Amino acid sequence: MQPKTPNIDELARRLVDALPGGLKALQADAEQNFRAVLQAGLARLDLVTREEFDVQAAVLKRTREKLEALEARLAALEPPPPGPTPRED
Repeated sequence: MQPKTPNIDELARRLVDALPGGLKALQADAEQNFRAVLQAGLARLDLVTREEFDVQAAVLKRTREKLEALEARLAALEPPPPGPTPRED
């Protein structure tokens, strides 16, 4: 089970809750502004969804497995490295 990650609305609410008491009157406006700033900041980042990440992780795993199988086949086809040759004195 994946841990619950806070969404933008929850983060905005937490920021508003952290405001000093005198600024609580501006709560609705502040929450809307926090939300907009968070969304704009996250939009600038080159992020992928969890689903996209999981798909790519599965592709990478399959690719590694295929590479390991091909390396094993290649090793079986290659002749063993030559050993030391006996010296004639």
